[in-house]
Amino acid sequence: MPGFKVIHDSVHGSVKVEGVFLRLLGRPEMQRLHGVHQLGLAHLVFPGANHTRLEHSLGTFFIASKMADALRLKPEERDEVLAAALLHDLGHPPFSHTLEEVMADRLGVDHVDLSRSMIKGELRSITPNEARLLQDTSSVQEVLEEEGISPERVAGLVVSPVGPEVPGQSVLDVEEGQAHFGQRNYLHQMIHGPVDADQMDYLLRDAHYTGVAHGTIDLDRLLQTIDVYHGDLVVHKGGVVAVEGLLVARALMYSSVYFHKTVRIAEMMLCKAVEMADAKVIRDIHTDNDASLTEKLIEQGGYPGRIMIQLQYRELYKRCFSLTMMDMAEGQMERLMQLIPYRARKEAEEEIALRAGVHPSEVVLDMPSRELLISEPRIGKTEVPILDEDRVRPLSRHSPLAKALQSRSVFDWAIMVSCPERYKAEVARAAAKVIQD
Repeated sequence: MPGFKVIHDSVHGSVKVEGVFLRLLGRPEMQRLHGVHQLGLAHLVFPGANHTRLEHSLGTFFIASKMADALRLKPEERDEVLAAALLHDLGHPPFSHTLEEVMADRLGVDHVDLSRSMIKGELRSITPNEARLLQDTSSVQEVLEEEGISPERVAGLVVSPVGPEVPGQSVLDVEEGQAHFGQRNYLHQMIHGPVDADQMDYLLRDAHYTGVAHGTIDLDRLLQTIDVYHGDLVVHKGGVVAVEGLLVARALMYSSVYFHKTVRIAEMMLCKAVEMADAKVIRDIHTDNDASLTEKLIEQGGYPGRIMIQLQYRELYKRCFSLTMMDMAEGQMERLMQLIPYRARKEAEEEIALRAGVHPSEVVLDMPSRELLISEPRIGKTEVPILDEDRVRPLSRHSPLAKALQSRSVFDWAIMVSCPERYKAEVARAAAKVIQD
C-alpha cells in the first residue's frame, strides 16, 4: 500500500489520507458505509441527496485535521482525535438515523453503541463468508493497536455526552461571574460539542447535495478563532458571528431538510416495514447497507415487501392529521406526552388503524421529539464557551440570537399521522378520536 492517497472530495477538495488513517479507511467496517445514504430517504424529496456516510466520515476527518492544526495538538492527541473523526459513524445502520428508534426497541442499542463495539473489536461488519473472499480482514482494533493508538480512548471519543454528570460545554450555564474548567475535554468536544468537526461537515455537505442554501457556515473563521482554555474547546470573541451562523444553519437545516414532512413520512414507512418483518431481518443490521436491507425486506413479501416497493417507486403515504404545539389545549398536551414512548406510539397506531378499518401497516404516527433526542442530542446545545481576553462566558451572554435558538422548535408539528391517500378521511377521523379524546 502506498504511503498516502489524495482523495478528491466534492465539498473540501483534495483530502490527503496517509499512514494509519489510510489503513483504517480500507477496513470492511469503513467500506460498508459506501452503501449507507447519509440522509436516509431524503433523496426522495431532494434528488441530489445521494451522498454516503463514508463521504461524511472522510469530511469529518478533514475538518478535524484542520482543527488539530489550529489547536497545535500533540502527535498522540492528533492521532486519537483523527481516528475518532474517521470512525465515528461506523455503527450507522442502513438509511442512517431512520431506524434508530426501532433498533433501540428491538436490539437495545443505537449507532453509537455499535460504533464503539466495532472500534474495540467486539463486533465485525463482515460475515464469515465475506471474510473468506477478502485478502485483508484486519479489524479496526487490530489496526489501531498495531499503530500504537488505544482503541479504548478512540471509542470513548465517539460517544456523545448526555446528562449533567458530563463536565464541559454540554452543561455550561453561567449566570454570574467567571466560568472555570478543570478537565481535558477538548478532544471529545472536537467530535461531539456545540462546535465540532462532525456537524461542520454534515451541514456543509448536506446543504451542497440537497441544494438547500441554509447549511452555509464560515468554516475558515471558526478554525481561526477556536482555542483550548482550561481544558475545554472555546471560541474567541472574534468568532461569535461565525458561531451564530453555524447555529442558525443547523436550526434551518433541521427544519427544511432533516425534518421535512415528506422525508419523515418516507422514513416512518421504512420503520413500519422493518417492524412488520421477521425479527431476524435486523438481528445483524450492522452488516447491512441500504441495498441489502431493502432486498431482505422485499424478499419477506407481505406488508414489508409492499412498503419497500412503494418506497422504491415513491408511492408515499400522505399526511392526514397533525397538531402543532400551538394547536393544543393543556389537556391535549398531557395526552400527547403519554405517546412519547415508542411502544405507546405503536399501540396508538394500531388503535387508529382498528377504528379506521385499515391494516396497521397503513398507519404511521410520527413524533420526532423522541428520535431527535436519540439521534442528535446536541441540537439544544447553543451555549458555546466564548473567550473574551481571559474570561469565558456562554454565547447567550454575547448573543441574543443564541438564546432565541434554544426555544425554537426544529420541526413544524408535534404529532403527525399519515396513511395511503385513499384512506385519508377514515384515518384522519380515527386519529382525531385517539389522539384528542
